[in-house]
Amino acid sequence: MKHLVQRIFLILAFTAAFSTGLRAQFKEEAFNQSYNNQADSLASRDSVDQMWSFKEFFHGVAKHDSTLKIGSMFAGSTVFVGAEQFYNRQYWKLPIIYGGLGATLGMGFKYNHQYKVSKSAYEAALEADPETTLTPDEDAKRMATYMFAGAGLIYWGSLMDGIVNYKKDIKGQAGKATIYSILLPGLGQAYNGEYWKIPIYWGAMVGSYHYWATNNTNYKRYKRIHNEATAEDSTYEGLIPAERALYYRNVFRRFRDYSMVALIGSYLLQVIDANVFAYMQDFEVSSDLSMKVSPTIITTDNQYALSTPGTGYGLTGNNAFGFKIGLTF
Repeated sequence: MKHLVQRIFLILAFTAAFSTGLRAQFKEEAFNQSYNNQADSLASRDSVDQMWSFKEFFHGVAKHDSTLKIGSMFAGSTVFVGAEQFYNRQYWKLPIIYGGLGATLGMGFKYNHQYKVSKSAYEAALEADPETTLTPDEDAKRMATYMFAGAGLIYWGSLMDGIVNYKKDIKGQAGKATIYSILLPGLGQAYNGEYWKIPIYWGAMVGSYHYWATNNTNYKRYKRIHNEATAEDSTYEGLIPAERALYYRNVFRRFRDYSMVALIGSYLLQVIDANVFAYMQDFEVSSDLSMKVSPTIITTDNQYALSTPGTGYGLTGNNAFGFKIGLTF
């Protein structure tokens, strides 16, 4: 009891010395707020906000609703190609997009079918005559790859075009910076004016991919050696024994996986960076940097308080003493 009285006396002395900072930290209203309208149905009150809905997307595109968020428009346009151009009222671009996609995909499927037919003919001829001169149509395979790559480029370009033309008169849109980084790493940083970050993120991604490719090559090499050394009726006489090949196979596989994690992490980090710093474009730190520490009373007058009723001492009742820290910046 003697020590308790001394502590209370010291707290009161500090409180008196910093009486200008004395106030209650918690208010009754902070614990009694109602976040749901009781008139709503139980289902609506228990549900969470929808991140995306067909109704919002189609209504926003059809009515050119200015409240349609860029994220909702982008998400819907990944499936409904051309919706961004429709929303931006650039209808003349739709025939170009659909015409380009139709032409490249059609030619891609055609050349791919031509290659498969030639490959089937080659396999049949090889089975009949191991010395056949017939070969698969590699040119058709190459053209099919080019056509499918062109279709992917047109699809990517349609998404990028829609984002570029979304509310062009508004600057510093965090959603636009985020999607820029999703579609092209580093573009979000360029949109925010932070060009110096681009080589950092690209260096991290290119370096991660380089190590992934190197480790993957070594992994396949030692995997092949191990399989040859442990195969039934194996005649393997290489310099690397099976146990050592197994060890290096597992090591390079682990390093390959780490490299992929680093690649994905670098990509996601630049997306997050573009979003965060776009939101902080208008954040300014003033020259007034100060900190104020003062004693205060924590008023605990409801059931959510930290102290239990009836445990107060003397004049304190159910209140508690503490310190208030104020930061100015």
